[in-house]
Amino acid sequence: MFIALAASHRGFLPSRDFTARNLDLPYAFRQPPRDPAPFRNAVASLTLGLAVWLAAAGQALAFGFDDVAQLAQARAAKPYATRSHVLPAELRNLDYDQYRDIRFKPAQSTWRAEGLPFELAFFHLGKFQTAPVRINEVTAAGVRHIAFDPKAFDYGKNKVSPKQWGDLGFAGFRVHYALNNAAYKDELVVFLGASYFRALGKQQHYGLSARGLALDTVGGQGEEFPRFEEFWIERPEADATALVIHALLDSPRVSGAYQFTVRPGDTTVTDVRSKLYFRAGVTTLGVAPLTSMFQHGENQPRAGEFRPEVHDSDGLMVATGEGEWLWRPLINPKRPLVTSFATRDPKGFGLMQRDRAFSSYEDVEASYERRPSAWVVPKGAWGPGRVELFQWPTPDETNDNIVAYWVPDQAPAPGQPLELSYQVQLQGDRQQRPPAGWATQSRVGRGFAEMAPNETQYVVDFTGPALDALPLGATVKPVVSVGPNGKVVEANAYRIPANGAWRMSLRVQQTDAKQPVELRAFLQQSTHALTETWTSIIQPD
Repeated sequence: MFIALAASHRGFLPSRDFTARNLDLPYAFRQPPRDPAPFRNAVASLTLGLAVWLAAAGQALAFGFDDVAQLAQARAAKPYATRSHVLPAELRNLDYDQYRDIRFKPAQSTWRAEGLPFELAFFHLGKFQTAPVRINEVTAAGVRHIAFDPKAFDYGKNKVSPKQWGDLGFAGFRVHYALNNAAYKDELVVFLGASYFRALGKQQHYGLSARGLALDTVGGQGEEFPRFEEFWIERPEADATALVIHALLDSPRVSGAYQFTVRPGDTTVTDVRSKLYFRAGVTTLGVAPLTSMFQHGENQPRAGEFRPEVHDSDGLMVATGEGEWLWRPLINPKRPLVTSFATRDPKGFGLMQRDRAFSSYEDVEASYERRPSAWVVPKGAWGPGRVELFQWPTPDETNDNIVAYWVPDQAPAPGQPLELSYQVQLQGDRQQRPPAGWATQSRVGRGFAEMAPNETQYVVDFTGPALDALPLGATVKPVVSVGPNGKVVEANAYRIPANGAWRMSLRVQQTDAKQPVELRAFLQQSTHALTETWTSIIQPD
């Protein structure tokens, strides 16, 4: 089992498994440790051939998702070809600060001169970003390749010779849009590194990432990182409120076509359509993967740290196909930890940032209270499978250590296509909530009374419409279930006079300290569930 963690916050850890996050170009996502080398000729020739064929037929080029799917299918029918590319030494040898000194010139943004609602800016290759992608503009007249132009970049104090590089390609791109006010176009979405992408809603701050696909994050012989190798971005109309991006994904075991329709707003919604073609079998196919960071929080305080909480997400929420809502607070585990929730045709899942108050974090620079929650809404029937959560220990906030994704029970056989569609909703203060009630905080630890050996106490607060509607003196009970390695010592539920919320106090004893204990609990009145199901795990020593 292996995962390469993403650098996501301040600074970087200079290890082969980590990608530095550039604070001035702040959205450098993780690259795989065995990063597939970039391509040029194969897709370029296929694209050119398609254009020539349509021109010969006397048609205007109409390029879209089906065309990318044809390219992906053609690739998957052949053995994976390693595409070698060597960056010029002067870019390959840049240090962190030198690479950060290369800036894209905003005046060179695609579509700025035309005054269109969306604009494109590009990331330069160098240092950690060594694999170029090919970027194209799709118009009514056809497909136009956007060539690398060194004049679009300010190289700062670097002494380089860009005229000798030719069409170097780009590391990735970002989209700008007047998200927060009409006078300024903010960053809206970024595609950079492997199949990673990030988006923002109004008044949000970059936090967690989404990915096109995750392969063998858990299980198998090591995680494989497919990457988006070519993009086709549809030129927007003057009154456009959405941007359409097509992408070709490739890796040793899978090739695929993606379409992203990005709709900015208070909640920015990205409609994702994908079609995958497999060359070989996959142990764990991770669909709609989300990657985030959790260092510490209310459920896991950190000694010596002035900030109460440090995380991009504080929990995994799942809406099962059977109608149950689940909440799993995230942890920074002692060792790699994998848990999952089986269901059929899930209604949604996501890594959520429920704590939205500055006082929860006290970090003026990081603004964790503004980090978005990512809620994935499947389209159509996804069948049986599980939402899997992988949590990895991290010493600090510079590395992403949380991954969540959907795993179908039956992965497609080689040659069999898989087509799935879904939404990724980037939510801020207005979030998806269970309809009845939900946990607002989860705390672990003793109070005045001492704990018995192998005993753990949880204090979980709930709120929501079903709880707010209860009359004074209402009887509410916690319904608790534990795995075979634990027993419930005490469980209580009571209203908090200070704020009107309800609190569950739960004490559980671990029978064998070397084995984990799974917990599930919710609040109930009579036979009616009042809240989502809160879940946790007591880790083995």
